[in-house]
Amino acid sequence: MPDDPIIVDAIRENAAGPKRAQGDSGSVEQHSLTEQIEADRYLSSKEAAKKGLGVRMTKVVPPGAA
Repeated sequence: MPDDPIIVDAIRENAAGPKRAQGDSGSVEQHSLTEQIEADRYLSSKEAAKKGLGVRMTKVVPPGAA
């Protein structure tokens, strides 16, 4: 499954940045890397669920059986 470049870039950017920043206007704290990975897994599972179940049930009828 190809990785979504937007999510990969966001995780890479957040991992490179500081966890907490504080300035005159206030402070900011990012989500932890484990929370970002959990969010990525959740979004990936939602995308995989859209594609279908992956199991197809069929009824096999042999030729000549009426």
